[in-house]
Amino acid sequence: MSSPDGGRPITATEAARRWDPWTPSVVAARLAACPVPWAVAGGWALDLFAGAISRAHDDIEITVPRADFPELAAAFPEYEWDVVGSGELWPYALAASAPELHQTWLRDPFTGAFHLDVFREPHDGDTWICRRDPTITLPYTELIGTTPHGIPYLVPEVVLLFKAKADRPKDHNDFRRIHPLLPGYRLARLHSWLTRLHPDHPWLTEIWAPADITPPE
Repeated sequence: MSSPDGGRPITATEAARRWDPWTPSVVAARLAACPVPWAVAGGWALDLFAGAISRAHDDIEITVPRADFPELAAAFPEYEWDVVGSGELWPYALAASAPELHQTWLRDPFTGAFHLDVFREPHDGDTWICRRDPTITLPYTELIGTTPHGIPYLVPEVVLLFKAKADRPKDHNDFRRIHPLLPGYRLARLHSWLTRLHPDHPWLTEIWAPADITPPE
């Protein structure tokens, strides 16, 4: 599938230089009145689940149903948005409809700094659909957890599923830190999904696979 016209290359060095990430509490305050389901993703989501900050984070990622992105974006009227993928960057208006592009960076139009990375995720109504395997789904009521302070986060088994594709030390460290904290039904989900997407993944040798994947009432 060809990329949209109007993009420009953006290197990892440039992106790192321009990132000035907000914290989850800042994002949650900005989105306090947002009516759509959203959640902190990535390494920050694991920290929110565990209740402790484990390391420095180079950026902050959140997830939202793709169709609901305009309502979320309305909470940031003084900022602009860029779509990012495969080492290129586009103004949102030029690439918003490209189905293969999901990363959307919030940019300060005066400083050029990026503060927030929004994943516009596939969904069917109130059900999240994994973009890497559409047979993996969860209702949003099970996809999103909430901290005692009311910050929504992506449940850890989903975060680890996406981290499993990379082979970075920080992802392996995240897995080993979070693995002992996961109840049986979350481990069962992660084991099932990894078996489907990454059948030779080394994490599978460390995960006990309970039979019951039903969350508690």
